[in-house]
Order: sequence, then C-alpha cells, then structure tokens
Amino acid sequence: MSDLATITEKIKSSVGEDSGLGKIVKLDFGDAGKILINAAQVPNVVSNDDGAADTTVIIGLDDLIAMAKGQLDPMMAFMQGKMKILGDMSVAQKLAPLLKG
Repeated sequence: MSDLATITEKIKSSVGEDSGLGKIVKLDFGDAGKILINAAQVPNVVSNDDGAADTTVIIGLDDLIAMAKGQLDPMMAFMQGKMKILGDMSVAQKLAPLLKG
C-alpha cells in the first residue's frame, strides 16, 4: 500500500458489495486525493470522486498506511491531531476494521 490507486483497490476489496456501513464516508488525503466510499447503496461503490459524505476522515496518506500496518493506533492518531473526523464519529469507528492490512 503506497499510492492512492493501490489503497483505493485495497479498500474496494475490503468493503465488498455490502460493508454494512450504510453511510457515505470520505477519506480526505489533502493534495494526495480522496477516496469516497458510498455504502449507502448496495452494491457499495468506492471511487476517487469528491462528494458529500456523512463522515469525512481527514488524514495524511502516510499516516493511513501506518495505521493499516498497525504502526499507528487510530485513537492516538486522533488524539495527536494526525486524523480529524467530521460528521458521524460512529461511522468512522466502523470503518477502522476495513482499513487494516
């Protein structure tokens, strides 16, 4: 996992057709791009589009990679300001297992 395309594909396979999230989540990596997970519809759609979301997670690409590898704890990233969550915090918590690996 090193670039946006690879991460997008990994998340697509993790999310599958029905992740159970039931919401739209945006991962915002700033200049590095975005990943929009539309889990409000079945099948779920994962793209690099920008759009409205129930929850937006703002995080650096390197921090997301460290989190996926288990090198950065999501709660620590949040507490240290490396990750910001706008909107429904409970959706962001459900998203965490999909980002592992």
